[in-house]
Amino acid sequence: MASIASERSEKFRIGRVFSNTFSVIGRNFGPLAVIVGLFTALPALIYNYWNFSRFASLGTAGLAGMEQSALASYGTISLIATFIIFVLAFLAQAAVVRATVEDLNGKRPAVGDCIQVALRSFLPAVGIGIIAVLAMAVAGGVMGLLGALISLVGWLIGLAIFIAAAIWVLSISVAIPVVVQERQGVFGSIARSRALTKGSRWPVFGLFLAIGIIAMVIQLCFSLLFGLTVASAGGLSSVGAVVGAVGSSLVSSIFSTVFAVAIAVTYVELRQVKEGTSVDQLAEIFS
Repeated sequence: MASIASERSEKFRIGRVFSNTFSVIGRNFGPLAVIVGLFTALPALIYNYWNFSRFASLGTAGLAGMEQSALASYGTISLIATFIIFVLAFLAQAAVVRATVEDLNGKRPAVGDCIQVALRSFLPAVGIGIIAVLAMAVAGGVMGLLGALISLVGWLIGLAIFIAAAIWVLSISVAIPVVVQERQGVFGSIARSRALTKGSRWPVFGLFLAIGIIAMVIQLCFSLLFGLTVASAGGLSSVGAVVGAVGSSLVSSIFSTVFAVAIAVTYVELRQVKEGTSVDQLAEIFS
């Protein structure tokens, strides 16, 4: 298959990114399923099953039925599991970036090669993720603090700070593809991402917002259906725990894949728009 993205685009187009995103997924369902299955779906499945099983064993009492020591243990394990899943998500994203660029270059992505490249990019990718999360957490904390101290005016000031942080995080949205493709460090990749997204941040925001809304709607539908099923059954059974774990892991994994591929395609699109760089040139770094 010849490269599908070798000519310079006049502007960033959401429709083209959407089309290329789902084309990449369709052509590489197997490799992407292996990558996402290993680093996203499997850890989430293990944690979700453990979590649902705990609730099933508690019956209708829920967390209120736990003793203080058991509740503390549950919180600690949940926190550790969440961190592990968070870290592995960046390993999966780096591997998906490699697979996406290989596909757009007309090649068949190899799972082993994608994982090797992802491992090389792992620490900078996690560093970028931590910085993004901290930026939003600090902005959210400041908003809450100002709101508590000076009421409405404080909330408005805090909201402005939070929006500014969100815009900054949006501007570094292609930093991980930069890490993978250009082998830059954390801060170099952040600066490079800001340069690439400059002038295209509203379309990029629209793209990610659309994917996010679709993901939230489907997740909400699954949660409501699962909740109604559990309520009608009079509680969460062991079978229900398996169904809930598999269903929630599957839904989250599907959309993490779509989002990761979309970020990689966005990076390629931005480089073409701003620099006229072909996908062939993007792949040369790995030759």
